[in-house]
Amino acid sequence: MPTTDKRVALVTGANKGIGNEVARELAQRGLTVLLGARDAALGEAAAAALQSLGLDARFIEIDLGGPSTLTAAAERIDAEFARLDVLVNNAGISDARDAAPSEASIEAVRRIFDTNFFGTLAVTQAMLPLLRRSSAGRIVNVSSELGSLTMNSDPQWKYAAYKFLGYSASKAALNMLTVQLAAELQEAGIKVNAVNPGFTATDLNHHQGTQTLAEGAAAALHYALIGNDGASGGFFSADAPLAW
Repeated sequence: MPTTDKRVALVTGANKGIGNEVARELAQRGLTVLLGARDAALGEAAAAALQSLGLDARFIEIDLGGPSTLTAAAERIDAEFARLDVLVNNAGISDARDAAPSEASIEAVRRIFDTNFFGTLAVTQAMLPLLRRSSAGRIVNVSSELGSLTMNSDPQWKYAAYKFLGYSASKAALNMLTVQLAAELQEAGIKVNAVNPGFTATDLNHHQGTQTLAEGAAAALHYALIGNDGASGGFFSADAPLAW
């Protein structure tokens, strides 16, 4: 039997950065939040920090490269809650060997895709049976404007000089997953959107980003909580739709 009538959210990569901020803000809005992380010590510490604020936050092991953890996580969520209402696919990586197409390490590109695309797909597939039991299922894929083909093809774009084939292509693939999954799940009432957090100061960019974590979490938070009349199958920043 489920242990809570509150909405239940899973945020991957939630032990730090944008994922942790999204988890905190969802919990502040009354959701039970499962903090997905592959490192148990870091995940438990992050959950304890939110619990100390009086928030309903719990660590759950999620390793995008470990299928057994995804199966175990789905089984635990099923046993404890019997459903999942919100999935925020936030976990992602970059690689210092990533570069422009002529120079990018093939191994680095594969490694990035394994986490950012294949790992995200695996988590989503594992959680879909639980999301289908929700009365208002929501999936948010944390993408990047670096994955926009439209922006990348514009020489005047402010990030036109940033050519990282692996990272950008993995986010473009994630955007395709968003479009196709939204179409597939339309009749099930599950809304699926991709969001661009913007250039936020996190470990991923060595804290060179210009936005705060709250600013970076804003789009994911909004689409995780979007109403039944809200968009599905779109790509958004916190304040506007984005071109694919």
